[in-house]
Amino acid sequence: MKKKNKILLGLASLTLVAALVGCGTKEDKGSQAINENKIVVGVTSGPHEQITEVVAKVAKEKGLEVELKTFSDYVLPNTSLAEGDLDVNSYQHKPFLDAFNKDHKTDLVPVGKTILNPMGIYSEKYKSFDEVPDGATFGLPNDPTNGARALFVLQEAGIIKLKEGADLTASIRDVEENKKNFKFIELEAAQIPKQLSEVDVAAINTNFALDAGINPKKDSILLESTDSPYVNYIAVRAENEDDPTIKKFIEAYHSDEVRKFIEEEFKGSVIPGW
Repeated sequence: MKKKNKILLGLASLTLVAALVGCGTKEDKGSQAINENKIVVGVTSGPHEQITEVVAKVAKEKGLEVELKTFSDYVLPNTSLAEGDLDVNSYQHKPFLDAFNKDHKTDLVPVGKTILNPMGIYSEKYKSFDEVPDGATFGLPNDPTNGARALFVLQEAGIIKLKEGADLTASIRDVEENKKNFKFIELEAAQIPKQLSEVDVAAINTNFALDAGINPKKDSILLESTDSPYVNYIAVRAENEDDPTIKKFIEAYHSDEVRKFIEEEFKGSVIPGW
């Protein structure tokens, strides 16, 4: 019996050692120093990938090689960054990053602004926001994230005032002042472009606007500014926040060449956020 207990104790010890080694390996991988000559950057397909390809060309001229890894979802780029498979990622706004950190107990930090897909206010009846009369009907996205975002666009423009402490889940119940006495009508975000003629004005997300042939820069009567909390960021692990290689990458991103590409390629549907 004693011999059997010794064997079991030995197996338990080996299991513990293996577990500790495994944990150590993952921790070491996540804490690895960033190569001063090459970084691995995670992006989502579409504008973020296109823009970072231009960033990579600028960075190469500064002696920094950028390897891109493209993802088709919004979770893996952060998971891969936290685990050390990426040095940087570029695809998300801060509210999403904050929620990810909270849900996954990670410590990823934003280090540089990238782009904004601006939410716009549109109307088929009025050519400027000043023309919109008191008591107008306002089409507001009915989901918490986009509804709150639209309200913050109006607050930034001085049209409404939200209750003190209203956060990024604010709703029409948090509207404390309503200077134009808007009558808010909550609608499904994806359907608002089709229902624009049924209201006086409405807030529409960029992706839904573009799908409907609406150009945010040309057609909006009020456009979200780059001070929006929904501007996207470059993110890194907290320990790499002040890494000189990361700073070199940010400099490449914030270059005139990249700004020009964004403005010419996306024509206002995506705008530089820095």
